[in-house]
Amino acid sequence: MTADEGVRLQKVLAQTGFGSRRVCDNLIAEGRVRVNGEIAELGRRVDADHDVIEVDRVPVSVRPGLVYYLLNKPPGVVTTADDPQGRPTVVQLVPEEPRVFPVGRLDFETEGLLLLTNDGDLTHRLTHPSFGVEKEYLAEVDGEPSPGAVTRLRKGVDLDDGPTAPAKVSVVAPNALRIAIHEGRNRQVRRMCEAVGHPVIRLVRIRIGPIAERSLKPGEWRELTPAEVRSLETAAARR
Repeated sequence: MTADEGVRLQKVLAQTGFGSRRVCDNLIAEGRVRVNGEIAELGRRVDADHDVIEVDRVPVSVRPGLVYYLLNKPPGVVTTADDPQGRPTVVQLVPEEPRVFPVGRLDFETEGLLLLTNDGDLTHRLTHPSFGVEKEYLAEVDGEPSPGAVTRLRKGVDLDDGPTAPAKVSVVAPNALRIAIHEGRNRQVRRMCEAVGHPVIRLVRIRIGPIAERSLKPGEWRELTPAEVRSLETAAARR
């Protein structure tokens, strides 16, 4: 790409939600913006499809056509793009175009917040345990967990695929727990609770990193705001 090709960097940042072009000019002038690892200068032009842009060392998704949906998944819906058994899927609850994919998964009966997007880079960072993005759940369980059971959950429990990482756990009712984890194993919270003798009766995801939403009814969705997308990118930045 020559100096006269591409789109001005401040325009790309403004379209992504960082503020006016003047605000974006200031970000660049302060040395807070990098393109392909190098500090950008005012007037820099970029190829949004290929250049890697960072603000304050946090990768920014700037490719055109990216969408981000937040869905309140109801029970009885499969977290996949297609189901051979013909069961309803989460992608059927959001617009058909552009095509999106779920970020991680919630099992068939688990409810709550689920992200769907066509941003593969952010999806990887949100789902890989090395980035440490928390997912928080409310779990109604069978019986009343003892302090010892809660301590086991906090420290990590042995599952058939290995011990879990420490979790944040609090008791919100005699038979209800708030559990935050950053791993994404299959049915992990259910298996953790069962391992300490309290099988899950109902499980609802209430937070994904910094994103929490109480107004969406089961089956409803909305687009994330640019500020929310940036907050996810910040949460999923490698530390």
